[in-house]
Amino acid sequence: MSSGKVLLGVLAGAAAGALLGVLFAPDKGSATRQKISKKGDDYAKGLKDQFSDFLDGITEEVESVKEKGTDFMNRGRDVVNKGKAKVEEMKNAAKDGSPSGYTSEQKF
Repeated sequence: MSSGKVLLGVLAGAAAGALLGVLFAPDKGSATRQKISKKGDDYAKGLKDQFSDFLDGITEEVESVKEKGTDFMNRGRDVVNKGKAKVEEMKNAAKDGSPSGYTSEQKF
């Protein structure tokens, strides 16, 4: 079971328990309604804070993955460019007829 479902279950249980506790308390109707309203506001604020924290965490993860992807792409581009330069160098050396120290067994 995911932690999100567990958290949601705990919050729902707490809300139901608080609601039942307030409903069965020996207070006047107006005081009971006021307590229910306050508890509802408290739970809504708590959920909003938790959701905000969750979004902040997701945003940080997305940024981290984005940075890693950009770094990986840049390193790959550098390797490809170095390979192209080496091939071009070997091609030019072959055109000129100068071996430039390259043999067919050498790898770049």
